[in-house]
Order: sequence, then C-alpha cells, then structure tokens
Amino acid sequence: MPNRLADAISPYLRSHAENPVDWQPWGEAAFEEARRRDVPVLVSIGYATCHWCHVMARESFSDVGVAAYLNEHFVSIKVDREEHPDVDASYLAAAGAFTQNLGWPLNVFVTPAGRPFYAGTYSPPTPLPGHPAFREVLNAVTDAWTSRRDAVEDSAAGLADALAQAAPAVTGELPDQARLADIVARLATAEDPVYGGFGGAPKFPAAPTLGLLLDRADGRELALRTLKRMGASPLRDPVEGGFFRYAVNRDWSDPHYERMLYDNAQLLELYTRAWMLTGESWARIVAEGLVGFLGAVLQLPDGGFASAQDSESTVDGVRVEGGYYALDEDARRDQAPPALDAKVLTGWNGLAIGALALAAHAFADDAALHLSRRAADRLLESHRRADGALVRASIDGRLSPAVSTLEDYGMFAGGLLELATATGEVRYAVAARELIERAMPGDGVTFAAPEGADPVLTAQGLDLATDPSEGAYPSGLTAIATATWRLNLLTGAARYRDAATAGMVRLVGTGDVNPLAFGAALRLVTALASPVEQLVVVTPDRTPDGSADTAPGDSAPDDAALIDAARRRTGLVAVVTERQGAAFAAAGFELFADRSTRDSLPTAYLCRDFVCRLPTTDAAALA
Repeated sequence: MPNRLADAISPYLRSHAENPVDWQPWGEAAFEEARRRDVPVLVSIGYATCHWCHVMARESFSDVGVAAYLNEHFVSIKVDREEHPDVDASYLAAAGAFTQNLGWPLNVFVTPAGRPFYAGTYSPPTPLPGHPAFREVLNAVTDAWTSRRDAVEDSAAGLADALAQAAPAVTGELPDQARLADIVARLATAEDPVYGGFGGAPKFPAAPTLGLLLDRADGRELALRTLKRMGASPLRDPVEGGFFRYAVNRDWSDPHYERMLYDNAQLLELYTRAWMLTGESWARIVAEGLVGFLGAVLQLPDGGFASAQDSESTVDGVRVEGGYYALDEDARRDQAPPALDAKVLTGWNGLAIGALALAAHAFADDAALHLSRRAADRLLESHRRADGALVRASIDGRLSPAVSTLEDYGMFAGGLLELATATGEVRYAVAARELIERAMPGDGVTFAAPEGADPVLTAQGLDLATDPSEGAYPSGLTAIATATWRLNLLTGAARYRDAATAGMVRLVGTGDVNPLAFGAALRLVTALASPVEQLVVVTPDRTPDGSADTAPGDSAPDDAALIDAARRRTGLVAVVTERQGAAFAAAGFELFADRSTRDSLPTAYLCRDFVCRLPTTDAAALA
C-alpha cells in the first residue's frame, strides 16, 4: 500500500501517514478512484492539535480491522482543515444536515461525485449511549450505498442543491445603532455573572465578540469584566502566558490544552486595547505575557508563527493531555514541551503581526515590534508567488499547493497596515494595498479570493460563495473588509469604504444575527457606523549618528511626552518622522499629506473622519 501522506505539508496528515488506512490527500485523484471502483468516499477532516482527532486516530484509524474495511469499501481522504479551510467550511455546512454537534474530527461520507450523504464527528471503537461504534457507522453507510443507492444519490443531490442556493442575506442597509444596541443587550443577558464569559459549558474565549463589546460604550464594561476574569482563570497558562482553546467547565477549568495562534493573537489585541482604555495593570500583564508566549513558544526560527501547540505531551515517559501545563516553570525545564504544528498560515500570521505591532506601539515594546516585523518580512519574502498571489501555508520552506483564501488576503493585509503605522514604514502599507486590490476584482466593491475557490469543490459545485463562519476568528469576508476600511482611513479613497460596507451588507444584512457567531462582522459594522479618530504624530528627522533617521519608537527624550499621549489613543494612530510622512503622502496615503513638525517639535494632527483640528505640540492638549 503506497504511503501518500509521508511527504505532506501538513503535520496532521503526516501524523496519519503510518495508519493502515490507505489515506489519500485532498484532490481529484481520490474521487477519480472512487468513480472507477464505484465506492463512496470518506472525507475525514481535522487538525494537528485536535485532541479527539488524536483519540480517533489511535482507537480506529490505527486498528487493522477497521482499516481493512475502509480500504475495501471506501476511498479515504484525510484533510487538514487549516490547510484547506474552504473544504472544511463546505463540508461543515453539509454536516449540519446530519448532526447538530459539529466539530472535529469531522467524518463526511460522500458520493464519488463529491456530494455528502452522511456525516458525524468522533465515533468510539465500541458503542456508547448515543454514540454508535465507528465500525457500526461504516456498516450502515455501506449498507445504504449498496442496497439503497437511488435514495442515497437523491438525498445527496438535494443537499448539494440546497447548499448551492444558500447565500447570506443581501440588503441595502447595515444594522443600525438601535439594532446594534439590541445585540449588545442580548449579549449582556448571556453573561455568566459568576465566572464571566457567555453561557455555561463548554466555554470559549469568543475573541471577535469581545472585540465588538470593547469598541462600544454600551458593551465595554462587559468586555472588560470578561477579559479580567479570563486572564485570571485556568484558561490562561500563568507560566508561559498563552491561552488554551476552550474550557470544558463553566468556571474555565479543565481546559482543552491546545494553544492556537488565532486565539492568542486576537486576545493580545484585546488586552492591549483594554490597557489603552483603562490603564489597568491586569490588562498590561496579560498582554505582555501574550507577547512573551508568541515570541518564546510560537515564533519559528525563520520568523513565521506556528499555527498551534499540541494539547498532549509526554511527561516522565507517559503521554497525557495537559500534563506539561500542570508543571511549574522549573519542572517544565526537565520535560519536552508539547509539539508545535509548525505549519505557517498566512492569515493567522497576519493576525499575530497586527496584534504585536499594536502592542509594540502601546507599550513602546521593541521586542514585540521585532517579532511582528520578522514575521511580516518572512511572509512578504516567501508567501508571495512571482505573480503576486499569496501562499496559503508552508512548512520548513515548502509551500502548500492549497489555494489561498480571502482570509489570507484580509488578515495579512490588516496586519501589514497595523505594522506600517507602528513602524512608519510605508512599504508595509503599499504591500497591504496591493493585496487588497487583488481581492477587489471587477467593479471594485465586491471581494473575491483572487485565485478562486478550491478547484475540486468548484468542479463538484460545492464551493461556498461566501464562508460565513467566524465564531472563533473573522471570516475571510470580514477580514478583507476590515483591512479595506482601514485602508480608507489612510488614503481617503471612498471606494475602499464602499467595498467594506458592501461586504458587510452581504454578510449580516437584515434578519436575526447571532453575535457570538458574527462578532467580527458586527465589530466592523459598529466602526462603519461611528466617527473614527485618526491621529498622526510627526517627529523631526534626527540623525544622531549621521547615517540614518531615528525610528519613531527611538525618539529623543523631548519627543516622549507627545508620543506617550498618542500611545493611549484607540483610533487609528501613526507616529512617523517627517521623511516617513512624506513617503506615505507620495505613495497616495492622503492622511499624511502636508503633515510636518511645528518649530521642529513633535506635532500631532488629530482628525475625525478626515476633519482635523489645528496641529499641536502640547502633550497635555492631546491627552
């Protein structure tokens, strides 16, 4: 039996390479074999740090008898959901017709034409109440395929048609302030008044929704309470500073110990903004711990960030979930840390780049800025193809063939724009604008993934026009719309704001919106509906060594007061030297036009929606 996964980009696929199951990677070849053999296809989707994926791999996919049955009656495909998010989104949408308990591993049974006809998540090796054994599931699927083929094909075709016709509501209006206030009120009723967070158990960080609340005056106290409680809870590792993916119990105890890049990047942004708003020490302590975690644990030697750290580790020779995190700092030195999924994802790295750049600005943290810049430079060098297209994923310098998505363009562009304003380097803003322009084909107000959808899904008619999922992090549409709105704030070009607005109309439109499922979209809607503060601080060009300008973060002592006041502003803030500001203006970023110092002193230009006050050199007046 050939080993088709041994050289995969994905560590998740490679972890299944030695299974007795004849796994194939995602691609047309597997479906072609299924058509030739006239057998159904098992599409099994997971990711490297998924605990129950590990469990099912040990219990079922390593079982010789189960593997023999699968090899005889199915073609089996293994998919890393992080490498192929569009495949995951499409099959998750289909799986909702068969189970309400969506999650991973996701096992979807499809016809050779790719149409799902049954789906489930984890199945035990022996029956449990409400959970048939995996072998029983396989027998039932085989029986349906062989004895009720017409019904299976008809059902699969009907589901495929329903998915093809499903689309987000499109209206001419965004949610108004009254509707947004009602959404915030609904979130308040869902708050756990004892332990924080929303609902009972299990409990997730819900970072996009907390971002929505933090940005709104009527939701800010709720967000701050939740962030403070989470930061002091078992969901956060007090030794290394990172947050775990979720907690099994209402009081945040018994976490599932995988630590995801997207969670920790988003939470770094939120705790940094919480400090900017309140000056509270707890917010800064957690934020600085997250900077340390991203740098010490998740950043790889080449500068990119690993997508996650595993929940399981070997402690004193015993493999156990969470055992490493039960140890104190000294005891951990004698143990091997949990493995990293060293796959570098462009989109998730964009989240980290932006969060670190914001923390660098807020805390005057050169280490955070170094981490952000290293990752950005690494991706700009190695995750852009010769034609300008982004790479979805890589590992150890090897590039994945998976198509890039709107998530990659939006999150990376957003991170680059944050880094541009933190460093004063226009090249990052120019690169971000190029990415956004690639995702705005045709009329300029409709976003689309530049490389198109996954070709296999497209051929099967299963690609989703818009992936609406953004419970744990922003959807691709929200990410690109948010970056485009931010680009409008720097350029003044109305078409960027129009595109962001049109994207949100597509996604949230009218009707009921679950704020825990659309927090990032509603956060952008709030921003679009509210006045936006823009602050540019221009410092004199200084060349103390006679060879180079001083970067804004390294300004002379007399610059410090005005810049320190700027660090606490929560709108769009850029601190640039005069030469840097001129470079931004020359590149078409109109916010910087005609910005210069007054009397050779650091000078602040404070604007609201491009309507600006007179410049000031007085830190007290700015504060």
